Parts: sequence; structure tokens; C-alpha cells
Amino acid sequence: MSKLRLLFVKEAQASYISHLDLLRTFQRAFPRTELEIKHSQGYHPHPIISIVLPLPVGQSSDCELLDFEVTQETDGSGIADKLNEGMPAGLRVLDCYEAKRPVKELAYLQASMELEYDHGVPEGALMRLQALFEREELVIQKRTKRKDMADVDIAPMIREMKWTEEPGKIKTQVTVSAQNPGLNPQLLGKAIERYLPEMQPDFIRIRRRRILDANGEDFR
Repeated sequence: MSKLRLLFVKEAQASYISHLDLLRTFQRAFPRTELEIKHSQGYHPHPIISIVLPLPVGQSSDCELLDFEVTQETDGSGIADKLNEGMPAGLRVLDCYEAKRPVKELAYLQASMELEYDHGVPEGALMRLQALFEREELVIQKRTKRKDMADVDIAPMIREMKWTEEPGKIKTQVTVSAQNPGLNPQLLGKAIERYLPEMQPDFIRIRRRRILDANGEDFR
């Protein structure tokens, strides 16, 4: 028996595939690998597969991870190519390998975020946004698992932000906590909406770039 991990890209049309539909997509693709996926026990057995830190709908990523178990002994060689033969547009498996590191060692997400302004970047926006995210406290409203709204201070979850400005947009590379608690970079837009509504962009585009451990190294 082997526990394997997939590294895959999710982009373009595939960025709008929901978490459950993404799991079903991989379940349908696994027979191409000629591996026997381990199933749960009970009356309704299902494949034991899980996506590490599921990506919110609408965001793209270069570094999604999916864990699964097979009944055979294998190191995952050749699995990526077999899966890619039938993947829908926007999904591409980069690698398949033995899952040796526990998910609890995953600490940070690094993402690129573009704030797009239809009528040009407001004057002074870059400096004001930089100052905003340097505050020691940034309280926003966030929906809880119970579907209630609660105040959450996201400032401690922001590790680093690097800013640049281009025509019609402001770009930032952000590193945030991944879990316990984790921060969806999309919520940075909520902070802009609350504290600097006049600087709120018309559209926010997010792409996950790296998943890191506590030392800032790639988690694989």
C-alpha cells in the first residue's frame, strides 16, 4: 500500500470547478492509472482522496496538492502523464510522488493578487494600501463554519506583502497563514472595502503560487 500526492495546476475554465466537482473529476480520471484506489469501509465505500487546502472557486493555482492511497506499492512514477491524457482544460498534473510529509507541516500560502481598476488606479492608492496592510490590527467580517458573521483580525495572518503598480492595476505578492487559522487572500479585499472604500478595485484576481512550510520552503 502506498500513499501518494499529486501536484497540479488549476487555471482558466477549471478555476470555476467547485471542490466536490474537482474530486469527482479526479475520481473519473484515476482508472487511467491502472492503480487500485483504497476505499472507505461501510455500506457506501468511496475513494479515499483529499485535496490539501481546497482552492476557493474563481481562484487559480500553480501548486494544488491532492493526497490518495493505493493498494499497490508504487512511487508514483508515470502517473502524472496517464492522468493528463484525459484532464479537462485548465487542469494539469505536474507530478505524482510519495506523500512523506504530514499536512500539519504546511504553514503558509504565497499568492499573487491583482487589483484591477477600470478607470485607472486612484491617485496615491499604492502608498495608502501599503500603509493599510502594515497596521497592527485589521478587523473584517468573516463567515464562520456555522454560517454566522463574526469579526476577525486578519493582521496576524499576513506574513509579507510586496507591492508594484502598473497601468490600470496594483499587484501584490502576499504570503499569509495557511491553516490554524488560515487566511484566504480574497479577504484582503474585504479590508480594503472596510477601511479604504475609495480605493476598492473593480476586480480582484488571485493566483496561488507556492505552498510553504514553517521555514519558508516549498511544501511537497
